[in-house]
Amino acid sequence: MKRISAAVMSVMLITTFLPVNQASAQPHKDTASEQARKLASTIVSDYGVTGLQYAIIDNGSIVLSGNAGVRDQASHAPITKDTMFGIGSVSKMYVTAAVMMLADAGKVDIDQPLVTYIKNFSMTDERYKDITPRMLMNHSSGLYGSHYANSILFDDNDPGNRDELLMRLQSERLKSKPGEYSVYCNDGFQLLEILVERVSGLSYTGFLNQKINQPLKFTSTQTPLSTFDRARLAKAYYPGIQQALPVETTNVIGAGGLYSTAEELAAFGEVLTGKRPDVLSGQSAAAMQSPEYRKGIWVPEESNSVSFGLGWDAVRLAPFDQYGIPALSKGGDTVLYHAALTTLPEQHISIAVLSSNGNSLYNSIFATNVLLAYLQDIGKIGKRIPGPVFEPSVKVNMPADQLVYAGLYGTVGTTLKVEIKNGEISLPALEGGVIPPQAYVYTGAGQFTSKDGTTAISFEKQSNGLTYFKLKAYVELPGIGHTSMVAYEYQKLDANPLPSATRAAWEARNLKTYIGLDEKINSLLYLTPNDLTYTIAVDSEYGYASGTRIVDEHTAVNAAEIPAMSGRDAFDLSFHTENKQEYLMIDGQSYLSEDVINPIYGGNASICTIANSGHAVWFKIDAKSAASTMSVDTPASGGVIVYDDQGSMVYSSIVNKDTSSVILPEGGKIVFGGEAGDLFRIHLNHKGLKGLK
Repeated sequence: MKRISAAVMSVMLITTFLPVNQASAQPHKDTASEQARKLASTIVSDYGVTGLQYAIIDNGSIVLSGNAGVRDQASHAPITKDTMFGIGSVSKMYVTAAVMMLADAGKVDIDQPLVTYIKNFSMTDERYKDITPRMLMNHSSGLYGSHYANSILFDDNDPGNRDELLMRLQSERLKSKPGEYSVYCNDGFQLLEILVERVSGLSYTGFLNQKINQPLKFTSTQTPLSTFDRARLAKAYYPGIQQALPVETTNVIGAGGLYSTAEELAAFGEVLTGKRPDVLSGQSAAAMQSPEYRKGIWVPEESNSVSFGLGWDAVRLAPFDQYGIPALSKGGDTVLYHAALTTLPEQHISIAVLSSNGNSLYNSIFATNVLLAYLQDIGKIGKRIPGPVFEPSVKVNMPADQLVYAGLYGTVGTTLKVEIKNGEISLPALEGGVIPPQAYVYTGAGQFTSKDGTTAISFEKQSNGLTYFKLKAYVELPGIGHTSMVAYEYQKLDANPLPSATRAAWEARNLKTYIGLDEKINSLLYLTPNDLTYTIAVDSEYGYASGTRIVDEHTAVNAAEIPAMSGRDAFDLSFHTENKQEYLMIDGQSYLSEDVINPIYGGNASICTIANSGHAVWFKIDAKSAASTMSVDTPASGGVIVYDDQGSMVYSSIVNKDTSSVILPEGGKIVFGGEAGDLFRIHLNHKGLKGLK
């Protein structure tokens, strides 16, 4: 989902550019229109995006609307202005606005405890009583982050994830004091969705229809529970799978489940600037733009790509701040869809960029570049401020006091040993591989810099007593632009000495992989088994496992207290044994060690039954069954998926509905999933037909 690929495809591009006021606007060069066309074409051709759609609204008028790529690769049907996309986490702006609308009506006080409105909300951590709706909107609630289980499904609007959230939270604790700092949290916006329903007496889908769609005359802004023509959705694809995938339904609606078009999303930006007081008051729109991130621990730099408001990812967005122009932004990613909304509240101008496949980072860079060009077109800014120029780093003598920063650092899911030798630090890839593994040399002022000067590392002790590893980076994406960021990536961890028995128990788990059992078989997480597995990396010397602090032989708890993004989606690890098999529990979901997964029976016929637990059943493909052609009599509520030895999906009964058999790849895996009691009849033909039939 985050990888950049060079996929060359046929591009069908339609763009219209209209002056703000056709009757009186002076002629000007369509530089925004041209830049949009070029960037859209490059993103589709070079960055694995299937289809892209964009629109700018200026004081109520759509002044730029265009698209690139195709809605359907098989028919080459183009994207049009009416093609719908999932907008991912940009959905958070709608549920935030919904809460503020209830505040406008005097039905909600965002600084009162959440339990005032959701009376059955409770946690084992008594501090939950201090959580307010504001803290949910500015990500400072202290909740662990996200319960993703069974939330992103193919052709299935099952609301179970949302319906079970309150029950799951009852047995959980907080990772920080409410209001202490802001760290991205999806669960908070699911709770806001529940709040809207409890206070308004409407379903959330019904509230959106009545309070947003009807007054704004929207017809394309829908939820998975809405009735609309799914054929309007842009089709999405996945590497290695030829045909279009089934419809993606993201059932965490408040956090990321809406569909829309670029024109309607841009028009919703009018609401968020206070331009539509009949929907949302100007006072509430302004409150959403407040610098909430400054209420807690945060990096000192102001110019950044992340600076939380209420709902907004950024309320002081670079590089618009360099022009003295306040700018707001929100990005969103599901597995298959990506979105960006950037709004200039003082000018009442918004741009929305939506895509199938790719990454919201591309959409955000597109939005920034095209919006700056548009501001030039209409005379709001003059010459563009050039980007920074970086010189190769020059190593200087390092003060001895920098050595205190060597040691073990952690973030959610991993730890990192920082060694400082001769004024240099060698680090692995950062930011998911966007920043390559490289050495950083001391260049003065407490900073270690990469050879090309674009990335800098430093260390800061914050008011909570923790020391943070700070990353300041400038990343260029060829052909489309750049992004810059400043963030705390890791925190320094104290040694956590382990008793010998505890140490031995965890060392036995080191580098073991545990595979998920509770995900519905039509979940998009099955597109790659890496999304369903946890490999435990143990540092028994310091007492940590995959970024968590080991407590006893069976338990490790989150150790990360990092603001913004790096501390998101925290988890605890809990192990138990059933029938001599060790299970891992994370966020209430069960995982089984791959060590105990059996090979599939190599005979001609066998049966697989889903147990009363509803757990998926996994098999390995060994030499006895490899190269056999497998066909399965699959129950209506079940499915079967086959992976090769690299973890790539080679067959799915959910996706490959017209294919009835598959040749089993040696070293791969098979998973059967469905409802308790579902029975699968498996047939193996050992003659080894080549390919699918």
